[in-house]
Amino acid sequence: MNKLPFIKIDKLTSYILEYIKQLSVKGFYVILLLYYAYHNSNTPSWAKRIIIGSLAYFISPIDSIPDLTPLIGMTDDMGILSFGLVTIACYINEDVRMKSIDKLHSTMGYNVNPDLIEEVNNWL
Repeated sequence: MNKLPFIKIDKLTSYILEYIKQLSVKGFYVILLLYYAYHNSNTPSWAKRIIIGSLAYFISPIDSIPDLTPLIGMTDDMGILSFGLVTIACYINEDVRMKSIDKLHSTMGYNVNPDLIEEVNNWL
């Protein structure tokens, strides 16, 4: 696990790194679901506006909690993304899920834990 020989990774650091990795997988999967739902022809314009707003808040440098604050800074972003996803959940079909999962696997470059994907899918 420790690929940097000059940095000693203890149990707490290992736990934090694993937690961040899980958050990044879930967060990226949520973004992909929103992206592919936006490009789905069955998604109505009101849902597309929610998707645009959610993604715009995520990439905006101005938000309520600065993203530079470790761990806490991304909680509001994940909250907005989750709200957007749950609001348009009825437009997340199997095609959107499969495209998102395929892109997640090809982009992350490692074996993604299917439990993390299932956890996000259970929100829907």
